[in-house]
Amino acid sequence: MKKISLLLSALVMLSCANEKKQIETLKTDAFVPISETDYENAIIYEANIRQYSPEGTFEAFTKDIPQLKDLGVKIIWLMPIHPISLTNRKAKGNLNVEDIENEQEREKYLGSPYSISDYTAVNPDFGTKDDLDKLIKTAHDNGMYVILDWVANHTGWDHKWIQTNSDFYYKNDKGEVVDPINYATGESWGWTDVAHLNYENKELWEAMKNDMLYWVKEHNLDGFRCDVAGEIPTPFWEFVVPKLKEIKPIFMLAESEKKDLFFHAFDMGYNWEGHHIKNEIAAQKQTVAQWDAYMQKIDTTFQADDILMNFITNHDENSWNGTVQERMGDAGEAMLALIYTLPGMPLIYSGQEYDLNHRLKFFEKDEIPKTKSKKWPILEKLGKLKSNNIALHGGKNAADYTRITTTSDENVLAFKREKGDNTIIYIANMSSKETSFTINQEGIFKNYMHDESRTLDKKTTYSFAPWEYVILVK
Repeated sequence: MKKISLLLSALVMLSCANEKKQIETLKTDAFVPISETDYENAIIYEANIRQYSPEGTFEAFTKDIPQLKDLGVKIIWLMPIHPISLTNRKAKGNLNVEDIENEQEREKYLGSPYSISDYTAVNPDFGTKDDLDKLIKTAHDNGMYVILDWVANHTGWDHKWIQTNSDFYYKNDKGEVVDPINYATGESWGWTDVAHLNYENKELWEAMKNDMLYWVKEHNLDGFRCDVAGEIPTPFWEFVVPKLKEIKPIFMLAESEKKDLFFHAFDMGYNWEGHHIKNEIAAQKQTVAQWDAYMQKIDTTFQADDILMNFITNHDENSWNGTVQERMGDAGEAMLALIYTLPGMPLIYSGQEYDLNHRLKFFEKDEIPKTKSKKWPILEKLGKLKSNNIALHGGKNAADYTRITTTSDENVLAFKREKGDNTIIYIANMSSKETSFTINQEGIFKNYMHDESRTLDKKTTYSFAPWEYVILVK
């Protein structure tokens, strides 16, 4: 009897030990919501589901999510996933789908993903809500977060509110709902496939809040990228964001540089002005002097914990203003390295990792290349540095940015990022001509991109080829 009791006790102890081990494993593997610590070394990836794969589906993108870990991606931004309105659907030029006489040709125009007919549904071309949930879970399982593109400024003309709540929209003198107006000129932006929402109506605030809450509550979304956020009254965002954060911590990205958005609503905004200066420098229409003036400007414009998203391409730039090669030419790689070493968060747009070099069609099916060539290993290496070196922290507790002077400051951009005992230096000839210079910096460093030692001193004259750059690590 005593032996049986001992055996039972041993089995109970073993069972408890196994149960404890299982609980510890669950705790270790459990999904942890996004936090401000994640912002410091995060890389954000913009996923164009329609153009990412031949299938253009959630499922096809989900298969590749584990690969994004190799690039250091921490946040996945899904371009709008909602059904697209049929009424006034854009085709090409100034034509709508209704203007296309040939039925076969008409079918190829899928419309703008920013013309939404239902905020709480998914585009059936992409798959189902279950497919979306699998995408989100796969991202979470791989230590990534998913944010949803949210278009709060306007809806498609098929949205039910047009019929049930027309007072949610701006109207003309005839009482007709209108497309968005540029109030500086009084003219239409040309976004005729959408109807302009009017936030003077506080009932709209509640309706929009409820639709946003749906995705956080029911699908465990981790935040939103908000389209033309600066065109919507800041008080609306200050109203809705705390409601969302009552559910769980979320990340909010504004397509705007409007500084008051960051006070109580958004974590990060677009570095549009900096991006345009990079384009101008690449075209040799501006010099590094304009970049230095811009860095001084943002240092006094924004709060210390405001974050800007740095990019050399995105869906708008690629489709409407040109590829990286078209806009930046031979300067492209130096500019890519720059966005990883600046304060803030770097963006990768779908296809950039696969050397995308054509303008993706905006209103119809197109595809990115899917062959790893020159850009993948560069992004992989830059991603590793951004992810692991605290001198590149760019969130609310960003590493210091200090300009390093040279004898050719109009052409040579040199700065250092420092945090703790870590230092990273970026030096680039931002011109189309070979440039010689001395630099006000000394030390022995690792030339990170080429895995070799590099010594700097104040007396040596250095010559950089057009658009040559180095990232030095100490």
